[in-house]
Formats: sequence, C-alpha cells, structure tokens
Amino acid sequence: MTSNASRYSRIAGTGSVLPPRRLTNDDLVRQLAERGIETSDDWIVERTGIRARHFVDPGVNSSDLAAQAARHALEAAGLEPAQIDLVIVATSTPDMVFPSVACLVQRKLGIHGGAAFDVQAVCSGFVYGLSIADAMIRAGSATRALVIGAEVFSRILDFNDRTTCVLFGDGAGAVVLEASERPGILTSELHADGRHADILCTPGTVAGGQVLGDPLLKMDGQAVFKLAVSVLAEVAHSVLAKAGRAEADIDWLIPHQANIRIMHSTARKLKLPADKVIVTVDQHGNTSAASIPLALDAGVRDGRIRRGDTLMLEGVGGGFTWGAVLIDF
Repeated sequence: MTSNASRYSRIAGTGSVLPPRRLTNDDLVRQLAERGIETSDDWIVERTGIRARHFVDPGVNSSDLAAQAARHALEAAGLEPAQIDLVIVATSTPDMVFPSVACLVQRKLGIHGGAAFDVQAVCSGFVYGLSIADAMIRAGSATRALVIGAEVFSRILDFNDRTTCVLFGDGAGAVVLEASERPGILTSELHADGRHADILCTPGTVAGGQVLGDPLLKMDGQAVFKLAVSVLAEVAHSVLAKAGRAEADIDWLIPHQANIRIMHSTARKLKLPADKVIVTVDQHGNTSAASIPLALDAGVRDGRIRRGDTLMLEGVGGGFTWGAVLIDF
C-alpha cells in the first residue's frame, strides 16, 4: 500500500456453520403442545416464512460456532489463523460476562496479539462489525480481519411465548476482510435510536450472584415490523447515494433474516425482484447477528454470488439499531 488514502478492504473468504440439531416447525409445535402452547406450521409460515431452525446442544457456546465459521472462512480465503490481526465478533449471546467471545475465538484458533472484541448491536451486529473492521483496515491499524456473527438464541427464548420462541435459531457466519488497493466495501452507514429500546430486549442482568430481572427475550412484534420496514429502505437508499450507485446496480440484497414479509417489503422499495434477495430465513429462522453472514456464505457457496457482484447487506435489531453496507464482491 502506498498510502492509507488508497487503502480499502475486500472480502477474501466466507464461512458459516449451523448446529446439527434441526427442528422443523412440526417438531417445535409438538414440543410446545407438551407445554400447553398451541401453534401450527401454517401459522408460523404465514407470519414469518420460517419452516425450520437449528439449536445447539448443551455445552455448545457462541465461541464454538464462531471458531468453526472462522475456520471455514479462512480456508476459503487461503489463509492461516496467524495471518489475522483483528477479530470482531457480533453477538448478543456471549459465552460469559467476560472475556469477550472474540478473545475466546482467538484462543481456539491459536491467534495471538491482535485486537479482539465483541460488538453488541443484536441483529445489526454483523453490519456494525463489518463497518468497524473496514474503518480499521482503511486507517492502517489492521491488515486482515475476521468478522463473525455468532448466536445461541435458543438459550434466551421463552418457550411459553409462541410469538417469539418460533422465530429464532442458532448459528454463525464469518468473513475474512483484508486490505486491498481495489475498493470492496464501498460505503456503510450505521444508526441507533435508544428511544425504542423496549420493543425488542432481553432485560435481565447478573448482579450479586443472581439473575436480576427477566433473562428471556421480549418483543413487540408489530412495533418492530413497522420500524424495520421504514428504516431499512431509508438506509439502503442513503448508502447507494453515498456510493454514487443506483438501485439497478444491486445484484444481490442480503438482508437480516428476520421475517420474509420485511425482506420482501424492502426489496420492493428498492425495486428489486424477489429472486435478487438471498433468503435463508425459511431454513435458519432468525439467527440475529449470524443471519447476514450465514446468508452471504450460502449465496457464495451455491454459486449465486460471484466475484464482481454488488451486494447490499443490511440489518435491523434491538437497541434499536440499523445499518447497511454496500460491497463490490
């Protein structure tokens, strides 16, 4: 690199992992019936588009999934762990209070010395992490970064609440981001509005050796839906304008996989046909910060996403947070 002014970041490889335990809607319906909770496959599919999700087994944590996804991304990039000098993990379900999942991933991969930290922006976390890593690479403070989204949301679900427990799943996705003289990440934009903190939250905490408050996920579905539809289209248009690109330049929309209706609504506002949206929510459920990198890796590995394609990644999550990244892949 001749100067930081000509220093950019590009995605060198992608990877992902899903826990082997797969639960279809019918599996979940049977489990909920044992608790006296009534729902159905039709009810879930009609409202969300979800048909299945993956749950971790006991003893499997976010750092385990994150490390596996990272290994796949490193393999795809043709790199060794020792060549990574930055690890960012987006998660809302860390293994412990501290140290960070990123530090635990460092240990599992045998990486030493470079910066490692977690980003907590819930379902927008991967977009936040990617934007931060891009800024650090452009500034010259990192050369190759692992950006990972990893979640075990099954651990914080209220299985007495059919409106939320059917939505979420576990998994991890990762990318290797490396310095380049050619632009890869074109531009990004991040937002948050804490006035909406109560519409999607897990309000419990740990203090004095006890869990205080409610440690299970709470969501006002209608409020989240309305806000998500509004901000996702707005931030996508803003990112396009900053990059000097048009809606027609987007080859693939890779949104946070929360709800098929939100995703299709965003695509319509961007004048994109449904077949230009990478959809994994039907098989993965909502995997929070892992959903975008899981969908990205799925599209890369099945051959839909190719080098040179322009990608719009965007997410919205509790906080309330949202953001988008425009990428020349």
